[in-house]
Amino acid sequence: MQNLTLTWQSAGGAAVALYGGAYAAARVRKPSLSALLREAGTLLALFALWQLVGHLSVMSGDHALDRADWIHRTESAIGLPDEASWQAAVTPYPVLVRLANYYYAAMHFAVMLAVLLWVFVRHRERYAWVRNTVVITTAVCLLVQFIPVAPPRMLPQHGFVDVAAEYGQSVYGGAMGGVVVADQLSAMPSVHVAWCVLAAVAVVRVSRSPLRWVMVLHPVLTVAVVVVTANHFWADGIVAVVILLLAYAAQALVARRRGGGGRRPGGGPPRPPAGPPPPGRCDPRGDTPPRP
Repeated sequence: MQNLTLTWQSAGGAAVALYGGAYAAARVRKPSLSALLREAGTLLALFALWQLVGHLSVMSGDHALDRADWIHRTESAIGLPDEASWQAAVTPYPVLVRLANYYYAAMHFAVMLAVLLWVFVRHRERYAWVRNTVVITTAVCLLVQFIPVAPPRMLPQHGFVDVAAEYGQSVYGGAMGGVVVADQLSAMPSVHVAWCVLAAVAVVRVSRSPLRWVMVLHPVLTVAVVVVTANHFWADGIVAVVILLLAYAAQALVARRRGGGGRRPGGGPPRPPAGPPPPGRCDPRGDTPPRP
């Protein structure tokens, strides 16, 4: 199974081209097209950064296995369920394993793109909030990923199995002993988990349909999938959600500071400035018109 095949160079070049198209569309007064091209360029730039960080992480992978082993031991010490036992419960069912591998490879990016497109087209006034959350969360996750951490599937001594490699569905081109062609050592934190929770929150907050709660199944399935495929520890997802919450808090703080100067408590519109009434109007404090 092949993952997205764009390298960071090609993704970055495409992002620059899209930004150029957005600028050209703005010059010919096509604001909707310009906005669409600009947002597409932003997403491709994020993907290029993701690929680049993964490449740099792989090139400096010293002690990545030691860090993964430490995470596993720490989780056991604090009483978290052993991910290997969850995987062992699924491996006897090949259909479930194959579906989990497909979900891990494709759904995180496809669902995020679909949510962003839906918000952009149907709820443009909320798009900036969703887009900014994606950018902040992904950027912070990528900064953390500069410290290489191996996924559980690279720890067979603890009972983990690389089920994607066994079924020929690996998006990474092999296990630790093979040639590393993707960000295999960027397990901490889990961008899969960050994006799935972000997408679910966006749909629940923006939509008014009673069916919006079905979207909660996406993070539930994603967390289960990343665990049973041994691509992430519980800790990877926990750290990702903490980063997402910090992104929400940062945006709320900025919005409060921007709106605090002129807004009334409770979010109402600002009061008009006090001053004398316009010429020809009665003074509200008396019955006589003001003097010129």
